[in-house]
Amino acid sequence: MEHTGMDADVIVAGAGPTGLMLACELRLAGVDVMVVERLPDRTGESRAGGIHSRTLEVLDQRGILDRFLDAGELQPVGHFSGMYLDFDDSESRHPYPLMILQSTIEQLLEEWAGELGVRIRRSSEVIGIRQDADGVTVETGSEDAGTTSLRARWLVGCDGGRSAVRKLAGIGFPGTPATMTALIGDVELPELREDYVWVRRTPAGDYSAIAFEPGWFRVITSEYDRVVGRDEPVTFEQLRESLVRVAGTDFGINSPRWVSRFNDAARQADRYREGRVLLAGDAAHIHFPAGGQGLNMGVQDAVNLGWKLASVVRGDAPESLLDTYHAERHPVGARVLQNTRAQSALARPGAQHDALREIFGELMVFDDVNRHLRGMLTALDVRYALDGDHPLVGRRVPDADLKTADGETCVYELLHEGRPVLVGLEGNPVVAAVAKGWADRVDYVEAVAEEEAWPVPSIDEVPAPAAVLVRPDGHVAWAAHPGEEPDAAALRAALTTWFGPARQG
Repeated sequence: MEHTGMDADVIVAGAGPTGLMLACELRLAGVDVMVVERLPDRTGESRAGGIHSRTLEVLDQRGILDRFLDAGELQPVGHFSGMYLDFDDSESRHPYPLMILQSTIEQLLEEWAGELGVRIRRSSEVIGIRQDADGVTVETGSEDAGTTSLRARWLVGCDGGRSAVRKLAGIGFPGTPATMTALIGDVELPELREDYVWVRRTPAGDYSAIAFEPGWFRVITSEYDRVVGRDEPVTFEQLRESLVRVAGTDFGINSPRWVSRFNDAARQADRYREGRVLLAGDAAHIHFPAGGQGLNMGVQDAVNLGWKLASVVRGDAPESLLDTYHAERHPVGARVLQNTRAQSALARPGAQHDALREIFGELMVFDDVNRHLRGMLTALDVRYALDGDHPLVGRRVPDADLKTADGETCVYELLHEGRPVLVGLEGNPVVAAVAKGWADRVDYVEAVAEEEAWPVPSIDEVPAPAAVLVRPDGHVAWAAHPGEEPDAAALRAALTTWFGPARQG
């Protein structure tokens, strides 16, 4: 795809999990994309260490999940502020968190990006942007190459919590400041078993260790009411001293791979789009990393945005489609900020917080409470505000088993190409007739559902629909109740809203 004067259709700033996932989504949809990254190489730091159910489903929807499962380890438990949650394997094919280092996630996504033909320019820090009616000029700089000017139709900032793109676009980042400091490091702990995991709370704070690889542990200390500036250097000795303050001993930690610092500052971009500039991942939201939600939310931002931006680039949909990105993902980000603030408060030492934690723990034994918290942390319960009275509308589609003329399959296999899918499950000619107007953009599949009921987190299950329109991000745009005549006008409206007007002839 060539555009005179354009270096790419889309420039993505940042080669972390969010930026790489977005670049892959765009490239899968036929968009020319370039990733610019400030660092010369992938970092060895791995602040995130897990993938939740919804992100596992997203990777399954693209046919690349096995790469990640082979590189990580599934864990049967999760937690809310250190209090364990039970997971229900009836809600998803992938109910359990996958323990996998962020550095490995980035490696696997970069390999996929290479297979798809994504261009990545490293040592390219965004230092200026200039928008006009036709595109965005992006100035990048490096010590070796100096300043380079790149041109694209769109720019997406996936460049982290200190996002240069966000600042240069003039997008506000309101929120709450840090009230505590945590140190994190991957170290050797020779006195512990390789499968050992512990979390402890003391009057001075809390500390934990998680085994990710044989002989190596992730050690984290949290000291409340102790705030350290983000720009101050962090050392292994500081981690050791913090562990002594909190735990009374350093447990013999040694041979650090890396150390870093984080806190409970919580901020969110006041808008995810400014003209031809958009934000995703940590560039759009930062928060206390309780429950391991940050990386997952960023990947899900990318999957929500990718197909929409690709539709606009191709001319299939108007630019107004991009407004739904903020409308859908901003509330999701706000809810994560809310629940991580709550987790930070529950973790604080002191008699009042201990009392709150004890009562909260008593509530967590109830199935409904566990289900609510589980759905919130995994993002399986996310429901966008879409038009339609069917309970599936707006929710992620279950990965239901199907029978087609070509054999057995499942819903997520139909999404491997990143295209929307309209599945007719009762052979209704009305659905098939409407589908013809969007045959160039929407795959139509006639199938029979293997199960009479489909599991849906937070509402147990629903009867298999008569037909269902699934967006590329796996969320249901329209569904027909079983045994009823599908509403052709509502189906046309949904197809037009999300995928542009029908083709004539």
